[in-house]
Amino acid sequence: MRVALYQCMPLPLNVAGNLQRLSLVAQQNKGIDLLVLPEMFLTGYNIGAAAVARLAQTQDGDAARQIVELAKACNMAIAYGYPERDEHGDIYNSVQLIDANGQRLLNYRKTHLFSELDKNMFCPGPDAFPVIELNGWKLGMLICYDLEFPENARRLVLAGAELIVVPTANMEPYEFIATVTVRSRAFENQCYVAYANYCGHEGDIRYCGLSSIAAPDGTQIALAEQDESLISATLEHQHMTAAKAGNNYLADRRPELYRALNAR
Repeated sequence: MRVALYQCMPLPLNVAGNLQRLSLVAQQNKGIDLLVLPEMFLTGYNIGAAAVARLAQTQDGDAARQIVELAKACNMAIAYGYPERDEHGDIYNSVQLIDANGQRLLNYRKTHLFSELDKNMFCPGPDAFPVIELNGWKLGMLICYDLEFPENARRLVLAGAELIVVPTANMEPYEFIATVTVRSRAFENQCYVAYANYCGHEGDIRYCGLSSIAAPDGTQIALAEQDESLISATLEHQHMTAAKAGNNYLADRRPELYRALNAR
């Protein structure tokens, strides 16, 4: 499966503009199986609670309907970050995956909110970590800060995930997460991790770029620098098998030793 990450500068408060540039990127890169966009791509991330409330959409809102048509026209799956308003009016930092047939396959709500920035804008997501199938691959999702909690990635892999898709808005001085943690999560879970970040700045935030696709052996098979770019790589199941040949972390686990962790 060919996966591409679109690392871009945020275009805050401009839903129409973000949909337009998504359309351009998708149309110029047909042949990609899955296109992954950054966290809160639809509206920008550092936009404040009032703007988030004003721009939030439902899972099947106008933006979703437009992306459904784009996915079908370009024959590619698209994962995009957006502010989601649910039926009760609660607002979440969410990512939605629409497949090449225009089906809304997965909607994930960020569970671990980063600092007051997130907490002032969003409700924390529920205990819902679905794993779905896309083009013969088992896929799960996390958003940015979620990846920094190793339990999140491990539970997805224990549920069968072979690819973890992570839209993010990682900023300076946390480049360490992009350069080390992403690779570590891939290596320790022997799966692929696709980490799509912003570059440039948004208000007082300067994003660190460094979007990447990490393979099951921890190598970066695609890596962006700090400028706008589209990077891609082909995922292959045999790389997962090869990564487990020397040591198989899942098989070597001893869950009985970890039970006390659940009580803390």
